Amino acid sequence: MASEFDLIGRYFTRAAPADVLGVGDDCAMFPVPAGRHVATSVDLLLEGRHFFSDVDPRALGHKSLAVNLSDLAAMGASPLGCVLGIGLPQADEAWVDAFSQGFLALCDTHACPLIGGDTTRSNQGVVISVTVFGSVDPNLALRRDGARPDDDIWVSGTLGAADVAYRLLAGALAPDPVRLAATRAALEWPTPRLALGRALAGMAHAALDVSDGLLQDLGHILKASGVGAVLDYAALPVDPALTGLSPEDVAHAVLAGGDVYELCFTAGRQRRAAVQQAAREAGVPVSRIGAVQREPGLVVLDDSGTPMPLRTRGFDHFGLD
Repeated sequence: MASEFDLIGRYFTRAAPADVLGVGDDCAMFPVPAGRHVATSVDLLLEGRHFFSDVDPRALGHKSLAVNLSDLAAMGASPLGCVLGIGLPQADEAWVDAFSQGFLALCDTHACPLIGGDTTRSNQGVVISVTVFGSVDPNLALRRDGARPDDDIWVSGTLGAADVAYRLLAGALAPDPVRLAATRAALEWPTPRLALGRALAGMAHAALDVSDGLLQDLGHILKASGVGAVLDYAALPVDPALTGLSPEDVAHAVLAGGDVYELCFTAGRQRRAAVQQAAREAGVPVSRIGAVQREPGLVVLDDSGTPMPLRTRGFDHFGLD
């Protein structure tokens, strides 16, 4: 059976950039470009809570890093490197090999080298913790507290597919192999919108990535900025794979469904053309879904302009199951 150090050496040790001290020492060291600040984020993924036990380990490796890179995207930051902590019930080399392939492929895609971490034995299930480091101009960084009254509200990509895939896998929706095949990649292979985040730096007033549901996460921007918002439900970019679901299931998926990892951001009305151009250059579609209001609160209007009842706003780790 492979030891902890065998696993690290075989599957996670790679040549680091010349100016980086990476895997194999007590600490990693890396430079930060002059005039920029470090942006960092950490996410914890637990088997049975954040992913199913039979998930493709390549997909899990990809997602473990992608959810962190999405946080950098939401700040308009560029990756510098990452560290990985992983707890395993057993040293399954085939599983670790596949996981590392998914993880390191995304490292390569976004020039985010793995520069350190820790591997240990877990008494129950797989435990994964990833910390990313990025750099950003502090004067251009996208934050949650900058939304202004009369700003447009935008979201990238489409909404709802990941939530539907999760509910299909969890048995909360009736089995539908065709719909699962159309939505599963959104859940297990999310795309961090780093190019869009960088393009929006200095243009958008506030931003975050949607991880726990559009309403809940947009609510964080509104609270931090001391403003409210009105959303146009008909303007929401519903993923085509949701066609045929009940209106109630679609509304839940697009308004409260998590694991989206798209960017939600606000920008002045005069920036509409610039936002669209930035999105085209980043290769990511964006939709204008509402407007920031001076009065606190969040309202979603249906096709007739009537406020919709909002029964749930998103995921809460300590909410009722």
